[in-house]
Amino acid sequence: MPVPKNFVSPARMSAKERAFSQIQRWIIDGTLQPGEKLIDAELAESLGVSRTPIREAFQLLEVQGLVSTHPGKETKVTAVEKDDIFKMYSTMAALQALAAEVTANLIVSEQIEQLRAMNLEFANAIKSGQAYKAMEADEQFHNLIVELSDNPYVASFSASLQIHIRRFKYVFLKQPLTATQASVEEHASIIAAFEKKDSERAKATMMRNFIRPMQELHGLL
Repeated sequence: MPVPKNFVSPARMSAKERAFSQIQRWIIDGTLQPGEKLIDAELAESLGVSRTPIREAFQLLEVQGLVSTHPGKETKVTAVEKDDIFKMYSTMAALQALAAEVTANLIVSEQIEQLRAMNLEFANAIKSGQAYKAMEADEQFHNLIVELSDNPYVASFSASLQIHIRRFKYVFLKQPLTATQASVEEHASIIAAFEKKDSERAKATMMRNFIRPMQELHGLL
């Protein structure tokens, strides 16, 4: 099991948190491949912790659906299937559309300006060809809308799905899908709907913002 040696360890975290965060990152970015067997002793040595926090991290990762653990046998990184794209994106679209619908009636002008600034950062990252930065800016845009909807259930499920969607892009495309100007324009349309308190338009545009890339991804694969 190849484990990187030159990674930056997060500060001010417990051994379990550090192990969980790093192993999760390796699974998402494809360092640890689907189906790969995870050896707690090797991970413990690499991360500079005992085997106990590694096993505790495995439990948390299993809850997220990133590993499958068989006590007394082995722990493996879960598989990723191409058909999962429909399940992930359609579910995320529904959650995000609900968040947009609710946020449209709650958002204030200062928060709208925050979204506008995030979308500008997103657009600039696309123009400069910074795929990773664009992906992060896109996620920040959507995360703020979810946060403003004040629904912890939508926030929790969206965060979980976001992990799997990012992993899907890394595993099958080896890098984030290049965002398009269409995404920027859809974001702008969502912001315009928020300004007018138009919850139906915000909901419909948000749904399109996820269904379109789902179809594009499926076409690529």
